[in-house]
Amino acid sequence: MSKGALALLIRSGDQNWAPERWRDRFRTALPGRDVVSIPDDAFDPLAIDYAAVWKPKHGELAAFPNLKVIFNLGAGVDAVLSDPQRPDVPLVRVAVDDLTSRMTEYVVMHTLMHHRQQSYLAGCQARSEWAPREQWPASAVRVGVLGLGVLGRHAAEMLHALGFQVAGWSVTRKSLTGISCYAGHGELGTFLARTDILVCLLPLTPQTSGLLRRELFLQLAKDGPLGGPVVINAGRGGLQNESDILDCLDNGVLKAVTLDVFEAEPLNPASRLWRHPAVTISPHNAADTDPDTISSYVAGQILQFEAGGTLENVVDRARGY
Repeated sequence: MSKGALALLIRSGDQNWAPERWRDRFRTALPGRDVVSIPDDAFDPLAIDYAAVWKPKHGELAAFPNLKVIFNLGAGVDAVLSDPQRPDVPLVRVAVDDLTSRMTEYVVMHTLMHHRQQSYLAGCQARSEWAPREQWPASAVRVGVLGLGVLGRHAAEMLHALGFQVAGWSVTRKSLTGISCYAGHGELGTFLARTDILVCLLPLTPQTSGLLRRELFLQLAKDGPLGGPVVINAGRGGLQNESDILDCLDNGVLKAVTLDVFEAEPLNPASRLWRHPAVTISPHNAADTDPDTISSYVAGQILQFEAGGTLENVVDRARGY
């Protein structure tokens, strides 16, 4: 086994994450280079220079003493950062147009479904009932995007183009044309108070863990046309308190939620979230990673790095993203 080998550590039972599928794509993208899927393939730990991972087990990466770079195959890097034995090498996050576009599709679709009262209309169809309601314009709805990284910025811009009143909040100050931007803890309350539909695309860090809870929901706008605030979380499951979400739906603090991520995945069949009439669930596929696009991206980064170039989208470990 030659040096410069790439190890794949993928821990997911989802069809999109089938390890052999990713191994085949990487072997095509990196011809002549050893690509091994762990634990299925035999390998020499000393030959592994690069690792491409999704939710690796704690301690797995420490088995490669010559590791140079870790590539995280999805947007969330918390599974790697939480490993106390992770090697002290650059961690690169995925940032490609395909992933960004898929996330924006998801956010726009669910924002429109709440805005256009699709749940109510589906109920009418099930009852063979012709009962149109007043429909307000997009310009009457205030959407707030929590997190203005690559994903949040793109989603906010597309929602603005559709005519929504869009604002964004981030830890550090951002500036986006036509979008009101808030920053820091001191401006979070003002941002929430003007928001009818809250879209969360934050990374999971010690500071954001459990952020989507009762105290935050109570600060959302209550005077919007939807009849109550709506939350869409396509960020990370650790951002939300699911017990608080259910309580707030039951007592009217929240009108509805769309959840793509959960505290524990897959979501337990016994969870009341599955059956709550104001909850829309998707199986963490808002921005499914495409093996062809991502393998080409990682291959390009490896070749650029070996030629003396700079790695792109390196995670700041202190900030967690």
